[in-house]
Amino acid sequence: MKFMVINGPNLDMLGIREVNIYGGDTYANLIEMITSYAEEKNVSIVPFQSNIEGEIVNAIHSAYFDGFDGIIINPAAYTHYSIAILDAIKAVNLPCVEVHISNINSRDEFRKISYTSQGCIGIIAGFGFFGYKMALDALLNHIQKNS
Repeated sequence: MKFMVINGPNLDMLGIREVNIYGGDTYANLIEMITSYAEEKNVSIVPFQSNIEGEIVNAIHSAYFDGFDGIIINPAAYTHYSIAILDAIKAVNLPCVEVHISNINSRDEFRKISYTSQGCIGIIAGFGFFGYKMALDALLNHIQKNS
């Protein structure tokens, strides 16, 4: 089983950016944690991060063409307005779980709106890096139940 883990804008700044919200761990720590967890579950992951919307769309397309079984995505700020990312998720028809490090529903009003989640099987928010493990488990559970 192979999943793409897509992270959007400013997540490469983890450990520097708003530590009071996102914590002190770095993006490298996040990738190490999810890679290690995936290995325990006999899942291969390919991490991808970009600050550019079109590159995220291209990564979603690549997940389809390269035979991935699912996607974990943290679209970051694009969550709240990217119809292009939503359309890409819908186009590839792969199971996709949206994850957020912070609880987007307890923050600014605009953060409570998620366009991209409309193409996802579910959302996990507010559990820090642990949310990525939850997302991986949710994808595995979904695939098992639907195969």
